[in-house]
Amino acid sequence: MKLSSALLFAISAVTAKGFAPIATVPTSRTSSLKGTASPTVEKESFQRSLLAAQLANKKTNGKKAEDAPPVNIGWDSHKPVDKAPDSLVRPGDGPDGNYPMRARFEQMIREAQISITDAIEKIDGKAKFQEDSWIRANGGGGMSRVLKDGAVFEKAGVNLSVVYGSMPQEALQAATERGVDRAKGMAPGERVPFFACGLSCVMHPRNPHCPTMHFNYRYFETDGGVWWFGGGTDITPAYLNEDDMRHFHGTYKEVCDRHDPEFYPKFKAWADKYFVISHRNETRGLGGIFFDDLNDREPEKLFEFAKDAVNSVVPAYGPIIEAHKDDPFTEQQKQWQLMRRGRYVEFNLVYDRGTVFGLKTGGRIESILMSLPETARWEYDHHPEPGSPEADIMDAFKHAREW
Repeated sequence: MKLSSALLFAISAVTAKGFAPIATVPTSRTSSLKGTASPTVEKESFQRSLLAAQLANKKTNGKKAEDAPPVNIGWDSHKPVDKAPDSLVRPGDGPDGNYPMRARFEQMIREAQISITDAIEKIDGKAKFQEDSWIRANGGGGMSRVLKDGAVFEKAGVNLSVVYGSMPQEALQAATERGVDRAKGMAPGERVPFFACGLSCVMHPRNPHCPTMHFNYRYFETDGGVWWFGGGTDITPAYLNEDDMRHFHGTYKEVCDRHDPEFYPKFKAWADKYFVISHRNETRGLGGIFFDDLNDREPEKLFEFAKDAVNSVVPAYGPIIEAHKDDPFTEQQKQWQLMRRGRYVEFNLVYDRGTVFGLKTGGRIESILMSLPETARWEYDHHPEPGSPEADIMDAFKHAREW
């Protein structure tokens, strides 16, 4: 069956109002994915932390929920504007911290948003990105650029956001690996003021031989000057082309090696582990790089790494699309692409930290759900034919490979 964007919105809205689903798979379950470290256990722990955060919303230090200060930024707190201000970062807003880095990171991702969308428009040759801007009264805002009904891309979006807010300590697990460690020194039950600034993107091409691509680069601070960088770029093909994967991964290995030779093997393995769909025991795609909680050296060095990585999106992805955008394909291959998009939806609505964090903190719904494809398909108990191209890439989804 196909699932429209409107229906996906309804499903995710229900998810946002209720408790996050808790996996029923025993925590002793192991994965056949090589190089991973118990992704099922890690995902279950993450989901339990979300449940704890929601329970904290119900009752805080003995207060009734209605008496406690709001955790969410507010679903109706986003005011549309014709043009975003020159900067969404203001010195007096949010927790105490590194204001110059906040401003520099926002400026860097604004420039990246423009350069990436310009390049994608040239590749598509037909459609243009539509920009929506908004602000919030308590500070921050964002800009969404979305392309749809293109010659090459069915849907593509690049979203920038600056967020000021507060959350239960348990909710930090939805934003970072180490979660509550980021609330060190705060009283039990005390909400954590935070600042977040990031650029995220998903691109869904029409041709089954053109892979979907996602990236997210972000800078995060909590009260008291605690900070970290996170992000990564990953690729999700429906069909395996090893030359394409060597180009994509090779580009990001070069990026990583320019900053630390240990980055690529570490962040590649992290991506293989993070993008596991635990209930399917397979990965969403064929990885890339992923990192979180990065604050092990001077912020300036990590800023330069994030800048280099986001500015390498087009060199890593653009040539692959140019090479395959006009490839012939069959209806059967299109149906397989739609089934793999169904897996993409499953991961994003159940496991993706950015999606869940946005829903739990009152983010802008249209921007949060921009990552979902316009069309997807679920077929009951489908198994690809042995020896087929579909079976080949399924093996790569179940057993992480080195490119």
